[in-house]
Amino acid sequence: MMDDINLAVIAPLLVISLLLAITALVDVFKRQATNGPKVMWVLIIILISTIGPILYFLFGRKDV
Repeated sequence: MMDDINLAVIAPLLVISLLLAITALVDVFKRQATNGPKVMWVLIIILISTIGPILYFLFGRKDV
């Protein structure tokens, strides 16, 4: 019973985190320039699961 409740809470959070990371990665590769090297942002997005994409959207995007 408790495992079902945990899964019901964790599964949507994992999906949201995955979608956020995919969106950030797509944005990194589509953008001409970022604040800092693109490789660094890709590693941050992948290695720092939920916070990495948020950091990219706050600080990594460079408006040209």
